[in-house]
Amino acid sequence: MEWLAWILTLSLFGIGMVGIVYPVLPGVVAIYAAFFVYGWLVSFEPFGLWFWLVQTFLLLVIFIADYGLSAASVKRYGGSRASVVGTTIGLILGPFVLPVAGLLIGPLLGAMLGELTQKKDLAHAWKVGLGSLVGLLTSTLMKGVLQTLMIVLFFLWIWF
Repeated sequence: MEWLAWILTLSLFGIGMVGIVYPVLPGVVAIYAAFFVYGWLVSFEPFGLWFWLVQTFLLLVIFIADYGLSAASVKRYGGSRASVVGTTIGLILGPFVLPVAGLLIGPLLGAMLGELTQKKDLAHAWKVGLGSLVGLLTSTLMKGVLQTLMIVLFFLWIWF
């Protein structure tokens, strides 16, 4: 049964890491779920209160910062609420319309269209679109670092 636990746990870790750049995957939720899969199939014994507090804190930081960094970046570049909404829609739809390239083009166009609906000029919309990319890249880096930390902590907790 332990081999099944490891296959499922590592698969969820993999899904979580792919979810960093492919937003339709559950990302950090898959990593968090992996802890429960391991616990149910092997043992919850290595996981004490501090493990759950640290991992839950990291999960919440990722959730809050993921949206917050993108929105803050768009706002910093002069974007409106419409461009924040456009960025989010573009981030979700972009990969479906244009696999791979849609990850970058979707949020850029979404933010630009959001600004254009607010009667802003094309130069301003372009600037806000670039701001959405800065936010996306910052958020992606942050998620990568923190999700990797969650996985490393898991292994440290069960091995030491």
